[in-house]
Amino acid sequence: MSGTPAPIRISKPSLRYAIRNFTPAWFSVVMGTGIVSNLFTNFPYDRSAVPFKTFSAIFFFLNLTIFILFTITSIARYLLFPNIWSIMIHHPVHSLYVATFPMGAATLINACVNLLHAQYGFGGKGFLYTIWGFWWLDVAISCICCWGMIHIMTTSQEHSFETMGSTLALPFVPVTVISSSGGTLATALQPFSPGHALLTATFTVFLTSIGLSLTLMAMSVYLVRLIFYGQPKGGAVISTILPVAAFSQAGVSILSIGQNFQALLPVAGKSGSPFLGSGEVGEIIYAVCVGLSFVLWAMTTLWLVCSLLWIQAEVRRTRIPFRLPFWSTIFPMGVYATQTINLYRNFDVGFFRVYGAILATLTLVLWLYVAAKTVAQLRTGFLFESPCPEIVDIIQPRFFWKRDVDHEAAKDESRDSEEVEKRHSRGDDSATMVLQD
Repeated sequence: MSGTPAPIRISKPSLRYAIRNFTPAWFSVVMGTGIVSNLFTNFPYDRSAVPFKTFSAIFFFLNLTIFILFTITSIARYLLFPNIWSIMIHHPVHSLYVATFPMGAATLINACVNLLHAQYGFGGKGFLYTIWGFWWLDVAISCICCWGMIHIMTTSQEHSFETMGSTLALPFVPVTVISSSGGTLATALQPFSPGHALLTATFTVFLTSIGLSLTLMAMSVYLVRLIFYGQPKGGAVISTILPVAAFSQAGVSILSIGQNFQALLPVAGKSGSPFLGSGEVGEIIYAVCVGLSFVLWAMTTLWLVCSLLWIQAEVRRTRIPFRLPFWSTIFPMGVYATQTINLYRNFDVGFFRVYGAILATLTLVLWLYVAAKTVAQLRTGFLFESPCPEIVDIIQPRFFWKRDVDHEAAKDESRDSEEVEKRHSRGDDSATMVLQD
């Protein structure tokens, strides 16, 4: 007899059920869609061609629509079921996915700068400064996610070394992602205000330093866990690809830092400053940043190969069902492709150009596959799984498994029996009415 219960298909899950089980992990859809838009804005072959610009614009507006819809749904979730927030934020795994919100927003900021402002010339200076304001807001949210989750993880959650996953680094990645967006904004701000561009570039150094250092610490712990207990089993093996995004995004950010300081230094009127007034400092920072970015690219390549080997080994051992975490594979691949393309633009080496184009195309194919599977499974309700077991107590759940129905019936029978025993102990003649009902 199979140990897996037979599923009960639900053709149309209720809206209330979908809202209740709408987890923060859904914002990984925004991240995946956004990185596709940004990739083809930065494609290594004729990126200014009309088809690429149109393609990027379609994905941008699709992503913007998804982001707004998901944000409204999330707000409705916590307004309708206020207890869910406390349950979710104290869960040792699902709380970490709160970080996907600011990262998804960062992909929209990148597209606004690289596509709408730079390629379509939309909005001019006013639009750019509006996006700059949204960037500072996303910076604040990212920092709250980072520092806030460190506090919650160390004071309100229980973690096991054996069950620890790569999602441990999720709260630290947003500060790196938003620092990369800051580098893009700093470049766009240079013609309007070198001072604002320098401020933004300097703050990206602060953000990248925090994000990368915490990520390296977390991944060191995770690597030790893999050595001691082996690769994750089942669908959890998909999460092994997440460090690819963490390392690649840091590489992209560091490269943009070098390019911005090369352009901004020396600062006029700061000749008395040995740092800001020296022209050589900008060139030195640029050279160091390019080297560091390449080192991180090499680390990313190593981890990607290991992750693919772990995934194929698990696929050969057992079938991995499609679930929402599959969306988390798109963003890492897209960021890795972006870093590869950016290295091509700095090294002018054909290998990075061809490899980056292949990675960008594979990222698009992966997005199409995951999106098609998601649309096919939305009507069944399987993607709207409860994030935490405790949430089922908030409202009556819908049953997806026959075993769940039997379990609930057994609980009702047990409660009835306990009520009968209590009434018998009090000598209540109506005790049998409970069972008769």
